[in-house]
Amino acid sequence: MPVQMQLARIIISEISDNQVIYLQEVDGDRQFPILIGIFEATNIDRRVKEDYKPPRPLTHDLVVNVAEALGAEVDSVVISGLKEHTYFAQLRLKKDGEIIEIDSRPSDAIAIAVTFSPPLPIYVAEEVLDDAIKS
Repeated sequence: MPVQMQLARIIISEISDNQVIYLQEVDGDRQFPILIGIFEATNIDRRVKEDYKPPRPLTHDLVVNVAEALGAEVDSVVISGLKEHTYFAQLRLKKDGEIIEIDSRPSDAIAIAVTFSPPLPIYVAEEVLDDAIKS
């Protein structure tokens, strides 16, 4: 059963290639970090802190616009796997009552989730959460 998480912290470092986001359990105390790229970290940070609206659609906005133009609704994010320190995720779309899962990097899926107000739900598979906390 997936666990609902929320974005807890974003750490952006100008001296490192890897940035860090922390996800925290909505109804609990568990949390874990995910290393992401600077573009995704900056986009997430802007959307969360500044209610940022870019003058033209960014890549994450484009994904949302394409889904909506095709009659789908962006539903949620699921971080479903962890293998050799790499997380795997799906962006979940809903169309005609069906859920369509699209393979995604967690950072991109979370960046898409925070383009919405309020942000879309972020879920993490229980086994992924257990493994992430042990790492």
